[in-house]
Amino acid sequence: MPEMDSYAPGTPSWVDLASPDLDRSAAFYGELLGWEVIEPGPVEETGGYRMAFVRERPVAGMGPIMAEGQPPVWTTYVSVADAEGTAAVVQQAGGGVLMPPMDVLDQGRMAVFTDPSGAAFAVWQPRAHAGAGLVNEPGSLVWNELATRGPDAAIEFYGRVFGWRPDTEEVGGVPYTQWRLGESTVGGMMPMDSTWPDDVPDHWLVYFAVGDADAAVALTERLGGRVLVPAHDIPPGRFAVLQDPLGTMFAVLRLADVG
Repeated sequence: MPEMDSYAPGTPSWVDLASPDLDRSAAFYGELLGWEVIEPGPVEETGGYRMAFVRERPVAGMGPIMAEGQPPVWTTYVSVADAEGTAAVVQQAGGGVLMPPMDVLDQGRMAVFTDPSGAAFAVWQPRAHAGAGLVNEPGSLVWNELATRGPDAAIEFYGRVFGWRPDTEEVGGVPYTQWRLGESTVGGMMPMDSTWPDDVPDHWLVYFAVGDADAAVALTERLGGRVLVPAHDIPPGRFAVLQDPLGTMFAVLRLADVG
């Protein structure tokens, strides 16, 4: 069901963008994905954070870059019941803490971590804001995928932190892992081999659903973005990896079962 009001702990539930130019980011993603982007409150309270909506349901956030030298990036948030407890497990499992648990108004509690290979991710302990209110529909979050040079370490780490179980099979000659939580599939993992440029760090990639992947690629280019991986077919549908005009990497996916 695409409309969501809650997430089981251990499930990716939100994504947001750190941008050096919020107006430009809002205009780009608004046109590409059909978002209505608004500021939910006074800047002195929200720090300029904005929320994107599709069908009046929140689908993503964006805010200004807070740390000097930080590149623009999409961050994946995983829902948790206890941000402090998760932080302790992250450190015990060999991860790092970039931002310790903190309150976000009355909306929830967040923290930002790195896994043992350096890939950054965040957690969200929900209060008033559960996470994305719409998924798997055009304009909304559809998949979260870890690209890593340390898949074995990632399997051990995310298993300890979130209880994820790996389900790995060959896809196009490459071992691809789907993360399982209970009976649900909550994300994926792609190993980074020698074909990846050395300057590309381990990272979480955010996928947004679109009605037409090829049209999304063409529109991205018209709007000043770049194509990193051209649109092509995979078992779940047709996808492409793109870069927005400010250099942020993301992916689009047209699900195979979408008419």
